[in-house]
Amino acid sequence: MTYNPVTPFRRTLDAAILKHHSRTQKDLPPSGVNKWEILRELAAARTAFDLSDRDISVLQALISFHQATLLGGNNPDLVVYPSNKSICERLNGMPCSTMRRHLARLVQAGLLLRRDSPNGKRYARRYGSEKTAFGFDLTPLVQRADEIRDTAETIRAAQEQYTRLRETVSLMRRDLAGLAEYGAELRPDLTVWDQFSDLAILTARDLRRKQPFDALLDIETRLNTALVAARDILEPQETAVLSTTESLSEQHHQNSDKDSYESEQTNITTYIPEVPNKCTSKEDNETPPALPDVEQDHKLPRIPLSMVLATCTELQTYAKGPVRHWHDLVRVAETIHPMMDISPTAWEDAKTAMGPEEAAVVVLCILERFETIRSAGGYLRSLTAKANLGTFSCGPMIMALMRRDAA
Repeated sequence: MTYNPVTPFRRTLDAAILKHHSRTQKDLPPSGVNKWEILRELAAARTAFDLSDRDISVLQALISFHQATLLGGNNPDLVVYPSNKSICERLNGMPCSTMRRHLARLVQAGLLLRRDSPNGKRYARRYGSEKTAFGFDLTPLVQRADEIRDTAETIRAAQEQYTRLRETVSLMRRDLAGLAEYGAELRPDLTVWDQFSDLAILTARDLRRKQPFDALLDIETRLNTALVAARDILEPQETAVLSTTESLSEQHHQNSDKDSYESEQTNITTYIPEVPNKCTSKEDNETPPALPDVEQDHKLPRIPLSMVLATCTELQTYAKGPVRHWHDLVRVAETIHPMMDISPTAWEDAKTAMGPEEAAVVVLCILERFETIRSAGGYLRSLTAKANLGTFSCGPMIMALMRRDAA
């Protein structure tokens, strides 16, 4: 036979409520808790406590009856005793039955305690210097302040991570749509551009709804695969390799151009880039090229070098020779950024956040619009801040310049 403890008015007390009944005033933080601050933290963490926004509204109305801003500390009296009518008035006329239901949820969540009087009324009596109050005790809210803050911080971090991922996916979708349009004009003989365009359209449709985090990760993986394939089709894969390895011979570069075109044909149906076999002769077997690792590939812009060169024509004025590879582009940006009043610190920060190649593309895009930009250094720093948050891509800048030239 089990025993279910009850209040004088037959309200059962479960384990969660008894747990907070067992705590004493010694558990209260000595400095007290700002009631509006803890309410904001609880509102951010309400899903973890199985509370709704209306539950939080009822709690806000209830704690407004506590005159002091600090709960606890020098004011250990944490019992409020408003009538149901007074609570409903502060809730803009919420029905009393609805208000009682939300109060029960707050008690069940362990954030309030009922201090019932013998006759069921809420009131306070003074006996000399002592005060006895019957109503709702806010002590659990103060005792669990640290738990509420930690939970709110965890939820905010998860939300920020989700927001960054969604913005990254949105940028990748825009880059893929632009590459599909550019590739269809440059290589209309390939049908793969329709696949890229369809993927961008379907991604835009999916982003209209709030996708789960795992679903966004899957979308990001598909977009990244498509972007790498599109970049490899529009320019030989060896461009990325040679940008980090300047010691390769010109003879090997000519052979790899042929192989990259063959690998391009294999990418048309699946748009998954494959590393072509460069060992076509004994000489090639002796000195195989070093392929970039995954991190280096991720640092490269998601647009082909040829697209940058076709759009940013001002760089030819400052280039000492032909720009064939990404490291040539970075060298040009290294030369011109002091002329644009971009400090070395801003340039180094941009390279760290974006990668040297994408930072070089950004500097060249700024150069194209240098007359209309008030502070090139400040503009680069603002883009660097976005890159640190994972919400930046140089693709839209290139697309905007292309549209300007086409107008």
